[in-house]
Amino acid sequence: MATTATTPLTNAPELCRLGATELVEAYRAHALSPIEVTDAVLAHIESSNPESNAFRFVDDTGARAAARASERRWRARTPLGPVDGVPTTIKDLIWVEGWVVRYGSRTTPATPCIEDAPATARLRASGAVLIGLTTSPEFGWKAVTDSALTGVTRNPWDLDRTPGGSSGGAAAAAAAGMGALHLGTDGGGSIRIPCAFTGTTGIKPTFGRVPAYPLSPFGTVSHLGPMARSVADAALMLSVLAGSDPRDWHGSFAASIDLDRLDPDLRGRRVGVWRRPPNGDVSQDVSRLFELGLGLLADLGAELERFELPEVDVVELFWRYWCLGASRRVEMVPEQLRAQLDPGLLEVASAGAELDRQAILQAQDERARFGSAMEALLTESLDLVVSPATPFTAFAAGHEVPPGSRLERWTEWAGFSYPLNVSQQPALVLPCGHGDNGMPVGLQLVGRKGADIEVVGAGLAFERARSVE
Repeated sequence: MATTATTPLTNAPELCRLGATELVEAYRAHALSPIEVTDAVLAHIESSNPESNAFRFVDDTGARAAARASERRWRARTPLGPVDGVPTTIKDLIWVEGWVVRYGSRTTPATPCIEDAPATARLRASGAVLIGLTTSPEFGWKAVTDSALTGVTRNPWDLDRTPGGSSGGAAAAAAAGMGALHLGTDGGGSIRIPCAFTGTTGIKPTFGRVPAYPLSPFGTVSHLGPMARSVADAALMLSVLAGSDPRDWHGSFAASIDLDRLDPDLRGRRVGVWRRPPNGDVSQDVSRLFELGLGLLADLGAELERFELPEVDVVELFWRYWCLGASRRVEMVPEQLRAQLDPGLLEVASAGAELDRQAILQAQDERARFGSAMEALLTESLDLVVSPATPFTAFAAGHEVPPGSRLERWTEWAGFSYPLNVSQQPALVLPCGHGDNGMPVGLQLVGRKGADIEVVGAGLAFERARSVE
């Protein structure tokens, strides 16, 4: 099997490879200090970020001050929460008080945020050490990460390849050990695709479980969620993020996560096998690793059954929602600045502006039919669904689609992702091996709405089984 040359970015210093759960245990035992860990992470970012371009902004001063405060709390045995002292990043689409969030765009003002977004506030209240802002394509519009503002973000496994997007900076940071926890967004796969491409773990929670503010112009397909290097860390972060907030009108009042309910037992669980996306094909190496993953699920006691998406044109359905959201976002940019926007974003926004009232209303009706059919399958017939996370491994950086593929838009290859933004079910992506080119391959687990803890439990079972293979 051909392998990709190992880069320094996959060999982080030991302190930078530790996960959130390991760090908290070490802090509790006074075996490590948040200060030394934060210093190690900041030094690693300084040396590695020029190659990966995972960060748009790093707050060295603020991070060190937060680490010193965390150190004092751990010495007094009064941590604020379960991630106190853990180096954490925020995507450059999410507000952080005092930081300039640019949304990956040259058209946004360099004005500091006046308040934290709810998710940021929850992390801060739990003692997380906020390191900096990770890169995003302009307004998070596509499933790769490059922009005129920040340039091209690269995959730590192979710097010639993309980490995916739009939370590509977060995934690159996670894979390279530049922080233990990472807050991303997912409007059509933006957490799950980069995690698959970089061999990391991410969760798109049930819509409304993690509060959002300001609300995304892309509307109710957009979720916020955790990214990390293990299922346990992603689950820990989700437990901090989840909950209601009055600023999010869409939020759920039953949004909290109880990790004590985590059950990594798949015996007797009915798992639907989703092998083909609604458009495009799956590469041979991804298919091979997916079949091996299915065998592992079966060994764990899962009862595998065939699964097909409900008979709705979900490709066209998502496209309408996404184009409409892009149109709304572009309209928020001052007209005299719009010529600076990503040409691809302008094309998608233009398609959205041309949608008539009937097309929008029809999309709403089709979405309701698709979502209710998905929920019925996951409530009445199945416990979980499993699929490949992406149809192939990471391709050349700086391209929206694989070069030479004759594809035009990212939505043509992300068909395992965006149907679940339409239906709003929780979905977790975690590693399941490496393809023929040595690049990571991801597996996706899906549950009914509200069953985030069951999805996480299944992921934990799979991760543990792989670790002892």
